[in-house]
Amino acid sequence: MIIDNLKAQYIDGIDSINRLSFSDPWSKNLMEQELDNPNCYYAVGVDDGQVVGYAGMTVIADEANITNVATHPDCRQQGIGKALLGKLIDICIEKNFFLITLEVRKSNIAAISLYESLGFLVEGERKKYYSDNGEDALIMTRRF
Repeated sequence: MIIDNLKAQYIDGIDSINRLSFSDPWSKNLMEQELDNPNCYYAVGVDDGQVVGYAGMTVIADEANITNVATHPDCRQQGIGKALLGKLIDICIEKNFFLITLEVRKSNIAAISLYESLGFLVEGERKKYYSDNGEDALIMTRRF
């Protein structure tokens, strides 16, 4: 697998992963808009020409927020998400960002474990954050 930046050629693959992974996925149009957003960074995992996962973050000043992390269902539990997040963390370190934060479903134990393995700590909670079922989100942060 290679890790590349977001490019137009990856949008269809990302859109497919989004539809397979999220109950309320971002639209293909929204992902296309991210191509020209100078405040966004994406790491896209590509294996044999196919998008197998991606992770994105938005930056304001010296703080980053993870917006999405998803791996194709056939490729999960292979370390792809960890590699993609590692790339975003490397960007944060390189650009001297102060912190990186994210929200995660309180019930998503696998994702929480992944984030903890990368140095994220639970720093708060957002009640009824997810519109599809009203589930709470944990706020996790890694400071640099």
